[in-house]
Amino acid sequence: MLNLLRKDFIALKSSLWIILLYLVVFSLAFIPKSEISMYFVGIYTAFGSVILATMIDIKNHNHNFLVTLPVSRKQIVQAKYLSAIMYAILGVLASYGIHWLVNLNYPELNKPNYSIMDILISIDMVLVLVSVYMPLFYAFSRKGAAIINAVFMISLVILAQPVAIVMSITSEKGMINMPIIVMVSIGILVMFLVSYLATSRLFTRKDL
Repeated sequence: MLNLLRKDFIALKSSLWIILLYLVVFSLAFIPKSEISMYFVGIYTAFGSVILATMIDIKNHNHNFLVTLPVSRKQIVQAKYLSAIMYAILGVLASYGIHWLVNLNYPELNKPNYSIMDILISIDMVLVLVSVYMPLFYAFSRKGAAIINAVFMISLVILAQPVAIVMSITSEKGMINMPIIVMVSIGILVMFLVSYLATSRLFTRKDL
């Protein structure tokens, strides 16, 4: 399992500049304009990293090679989900760090002081996206991956403003608090587990 995780990060190493580019572009796009820019920068960077990792797998035919090794298909999927969690955490923490520096150096932007609750919400949103994305990726793989990735990214761009409005309203009305976030997080973890089980079943039955 550890070697499968290392494989993903080694594969991404040569494309690290793309992830950094995501971070810079999304920061420049959202920080000056959106009050909840920390969410968008972290979510877009983390999910962009997940998509990049899956596209590298397709480009290099990694799954065709991995199934010849003494590892089960279930373990391959497990590693992909675990790496997605790590991308989510790293992407959101990077966004949090950038916003902390922005608050420190550019107070005139009047960015809010983000908290652990904001970090949890961002990670939860990434896990929801991954829960929907992974079964689709493993179901359609090479034939439909490019279309799936394009649809997801376009949808994220289109939904950015409506999501910002909804989150601002719920925040103003005090509907977001730690007990609610914990309960929602538990529900999302269950959804993530169900997604993993569905993806494992799909990949186990799939002809490569």
